[in-house]
Amino acid sequence: MPHPAITAETYPHKPAIIMGGSGEVVTYSELDTRSNQAAQLFRSLGLQRGDHIAMMMQNCRQFLEICWGAQRAGLIFTPISTHLKRDETNYILQNCGAKLFIASHELAATAGEVMASGAAAVNHFYMVDGLADGFESWDDSAALQPEERIADEANGVPMLYSSGTTGKPKGVFLPPSSDDVNTPHPLANSLGAVFGFSPETVYLSPAPLYHAAPLHYNMMTLYQGGTTVVMEKFDPEAALQLIEEHRATHSQWVPIMFVRMLKLPQEVREKYDISSMQFAIHAAAPCPIEIKEKMIAWWGEVIVEYYAASEGIGITIIDSANWLTHKGSVGPALSGQVHIVDDDGNELPPGEIGTVYFSGDQTQFKYHNEPGKTAEAFNERGWATTGDVGYVDQDGFLYLTDRKNFMIISGGVNIYPQEIENLLITHEKVADVAVFGIPNEDFGEEVKAVIQPMNWVDATDEVAIEIMEWLRERISHIKLPRSMDFHPQLPRMDNGKLYKRHLADAYKGATRSGEEAVAHPEQESPAPKDDSAT
Repeated sequence: MPHPAITAETYPHKPAIIMGGSGEVVTYSELDTRSNQAAQLFRSLGLQRGDHIAMMMQNCRQFLEICWGAQRAGLIFTPISTHLKRDETNYILQNCGAKLFIASHELAATAGEVMASGAAAVNHFYMVDGLADGFESWDDSAALQPEERIADEANGVPMLYSSGTTGKPKGVFLPPSSDDVNTPHPLANSLGAVFGFSPETVYLSPAPLYHAAPLHYNMMTLYQGGTTVVMEKFDPEAALQLIEEHRATHSQWVPIMFVRMLKLPQEVREKYDISSMQFAIHAAAPCPIEIKEKMIAWWGEVIVEYYAASEGIGITIIDSANWLTHKGSVGPALSGQVHIVDDDGNELPPGEIGTVYFSGDQTQFKYHNEPGKTAEAFNERGWATTGDVGYVDQDGFLYLTDRKNFMIISGGVNIYPQEIENLLITHEKVADVAVFGIPNEDFGEEVKAVIQPMNWVDATDEVAIEIMEWLRERISHIKLPRSMDFHPQLPRMDNGKLYKRHLADAYKGATRSGEEAVAHPEQESPAPKDDSAT
């Protein structure tokens, strides 16, 4: 399995990175040169093997060039979400001990606040695609460095932070298995082999590079000597166009991207040739059954799903053929063994719902700055979980029902919001939806639905009643929302995950206090009051 430097020797003019929007191309020769210059710059600044750097960057060619420079210099590199604010960013910089910080010019406001605060012990501040006070130009500084390899190359690795949906973000660190820079990330040997990544791979990357899966898949493609096509931002029609234009063979998606492509007009969906696609991989969030059925009918049996966590405590995988006979499943275990456990710690038989645990062949990661802590939770058997709830069938296939923290208990009945969300998202007038529990004086909790409509003109009482009646025909009355709101934008990040903790907490607080809820504090936009109650 070649390092990009080896591919650069044999195929120097082969495209390594193509930016989907601008069309900018980085050849393997250019990637080799620029990553060498990045490594040289790191060394000139005194950064040594094991030191940390952090990046808050939008999708651009420099992102992957810097990652490869850090990889060659033995550094631990931490991409940071572009949605975070000053204090959130400072927390990660302090926690990982970053000595150098690189930001995109479009994020200059937040980056400037981070630098001005002085809260983190960062020694060097750089910026790509522009300049701001106090920042040096990354491109100009790197271009002045020698193009030769540094003498003390070592194998650097990424350290990504959890989303922090249940507390402070945690840096998940998997030490390199070898000091040799030619040693790929373990996923390249496991999922890379399963999905058939090779020098002929053309990988379409529609998601932000600061997320775990897009970063790992892009680097895996380049380890293999393939070509990666990186979208600056996801657009459903543009994604289809890029598949046709570059004859993409592999891609990685989240279900909300499937939803948005399926809701394109039929003439747009049929306009593009997507027959080159061999593996359309998806993960990160549950995919409604009807959505996946439509994707398989449209793209063929190239859709492959896996379930895993950044902590690497276990992996399941399922291809289209097995999914069609086990609809809704995320597959049997590829790594580790699945166990379903009740609240008393007892392992449950097939068909019964409980917390999902993995045992066995688990990756030996650790949380940075939290010695000895290696998973969200362990039970007395040493099995690990990230808090998901589900069941296994008689064939050993895992089905997820929801996150344990999101389960609603109404009148003593367990209700899983994911089931209701998966149904509502298929309605033609619904662009996105969040379902959660809010306090109810008689039943403890009641079901609340907040909907982002396809068109804001549909945010009316009449449409709310229409959706509710449509839903009433499809699920039992106990699961029906007691109230439904419309909201112009739900807190779904571009990793496909719905960050509804803020939304749910705001509604719960408003219910208790009688004040209006703030639906998404980051956007400082209040949630509308009830448009319909049933």
